[in-house]
Amino acid sequence: MAISVDSPEESAALCKKAGYTYTFLSDPKAEVIRRYNLLHHGAGVNGKDIARPAEFLVDASGVVRWRNLTEDFRVRATPEDVLKGAQLFP
Repeated sequence: MAISVDSPEESAALCKKAGYTYTFLSDPKAEVIRRYNLLHHGAGVNGKDIARPAEFLVDASGVVRWRNLTEDFRVRATPEDVLKGAQLFP
């Protein structure tokens, strides 16, 4: 799943355009994003606050087993990175 400051309509349009099939959650006030310390101040269009790029692998009990955090929205974990992270699961 993904979480974004974008409206549900903006996220739906992005998903349709990009072919994403996973769930996008809308957090326009960045309340949840702030709770997880993932706010990227002023990094969006016209200086808008956005969610910091991050990927997490969480086990069935809710424990974060792997994470990838960056300061650049263009930098994401590769599939190989995620597969290596998945090897950390017991």
